[in-house]
Amino acid sequence: MKEKIYQSLIELTNGKWSSVILKGFAQSKLSKRLIPSYIKYFDISIQEITSKMDDFSSLHDFFIRHVKDESRPIMSSENAIISPVDATVEKIGDITADGVFHVKGKTYSLHNMLGTEKIAEEYVNGKYIVLYLSPAEYHRIHAPVNGKVLRQYVLGKKSYPVNKWGLMYGKNTISGNYRLLTELEMPNNKKCFFIKVGAMFVNSIELTNKTKEWSKGEEVGYFSFGSTVVMFFSEESIEFATTIREGHFIRMGELVANML
Repeated sequence: MKEKIYQSLIELTNGKWSSVILKGFAQSKLSKRLIPSYIKYFDISIQEITSKMDDFSSLHDFFIRHVKDESRPIMSSENAIISPVDATVEKIGDITADGVFHVKGKTYSLHNMLGTEKIAEEYVNGKYIVLYLSPAEYHRIHAPVNGKVLRQYVLGKKSYPVNKWGLMYGKNTISGNYRLLTELEMPNNKKCFFIKVGAMFVNSIELTNKTKEWSKGEEVGYFSFGSTVVMFFSEESIEFATTIREGHFIRMGELVANML
């Protein structure tokens, strides 16, 4: 019953016009007045931000803020795979032989997530990690590993909440949301999928790097509003770091896994 009520309420409010209104306000000069309250409510550290508060033209401008390089050191080890974002580790685990993975008690399939059975087959028996970005986090996206971009495409239309309530009560929250998928060939000749998932109301995932070769730690894009990152790794390609556990907050640049 809770799931049905939740899904009905979200469907009523998550439409084209509500998205346009929210995005329009967040990008307006009027929204700049909300920045101090936003900082206070989410307890955001302003010492790491590169710009002065007066330089932000809108709430959205603040949301996609840059931070000082020294505040996000990049794990330089040759085999290291880093977190591409500041986020909470929502889930880590193994992908089954049937191409299934689980998040918050819900079952998802690689086929639905990646769009085709052929591509999905390459990731069965692999590993996955789900990273959730709250509205408070730094929302720039960085390359998790040195890699060659094999393919990049978009799936989904609407976006539903990706917070813990959305994951628990939503319908196909991750595999149904608007998402930008990037497949990378890693230095160990194995593959990973780096999936940027849109959040409720606003489907904006902007690419700032459209090259075919990514360098670990470089900026490749940003989210507008809170969102989620899902990463899939092919079989026997990586081992998660012992420090990675569910509920753990991780900053961009910190170690997620090591290539085998």
